[in-house]
Amino acid sequence: MDKRHAKSQGMNWIRQEKRLAIYLRDGLACCYCSAAVEDDATLTLDHLRAYANGGSNDATNLITCCHRCNSARGKRSWRKFAAQVAAYINHGVKSADIIAHISRTRLRVLDMDEAKKIMERRGGLAAVLQSTKPRAARKAAR
Repeated sequence: MDKRHAKSQGMNWIRQEKRLAIYLRDGLACCYCSAAVEDDATLTLDHLRAYANGGSNDATNLITCCHRCNSARGKRSWRKFAAQVAAYINHGVKSADIIAHISRTRLRVLDMDEAKKIMERRGGLAAVLQSTKPRAARKAAR
């Protein structure tokens, strides 16, 4: 396995504070379907241009995505996938709205200092995400 692909394995391909800063930039919700941590969504990061196809781990190429959407997207372009999500969830949001949201969101500046402070106060990324869930979901996870 070459260095580029070995580096991308598991959760260690990105610093946890950068992961949190991207989640915070994106409102702790999936940029495609809007599923949020408060709704018990499992958040992941999605490369708009796939890493395997030369995409970078730069924040402008990464968006917050729920596990369901990240798994479902496959090799489709993010724009085509946005259109399919809009049709599937059928909640009045058009694909153009999702595309515009992602285009704006990915260009926002990350607040790395705030992400670091939150992680220090709450004891790491997992603790931060767990603390944002409703009380009932936290009890069920125990």
